[in-house]
Amino acid sequence: MTFREMTVADLQRIVADHPRYWGERDLRALHLTALVQEFPSTCLVERELRGYLIGFVTPALTGYVHLIATRDDARGQGLGRRLYEEFTGAAARQGARRLKAITSVANTGSIAFHRGLGFQVDLVDDYNGPGETRVVFTRDL
Repeated sequence: MTFREMTVADLQRIVADHPRYWGERDLRALHLTALVQEFPSTCLVERELRGYLIGFVTPALTGYVHLIATRDDARGQGLGRRLYEEFTGAAARQGARRLKAITSVANTGSIAFHRGLGFQVDLVDDYNGPGETRVVFTRDL
């Protein structure tokens, strides 16, 4: 597997092929061009766009993973794990001391995936506003 920085053209192709990555869940609005423009070293794609990760390092030195997805024909091959490894290296080079990601309580696949990567898993009430509980994943580097 070969990884590289995501381009805006990559992002446009990913959004156009959105169901292959996300199925029925419509997360197109979360695919922000500004993140790709402003944080190129932590927005990564697999060379053939079989998977991608959009993230950045916060001023508090947290490597935050905004989105990670693998295409339906590439699941179960360790691609998500490898994307996290690449992101972790890029974030660490920018001084990150920890990693963080969030998901909905119903996203059991993401919860299991992050547990498997050694993340601490916490339920945080009102994380995304009143009544919006989220699962927050954290891991020290």
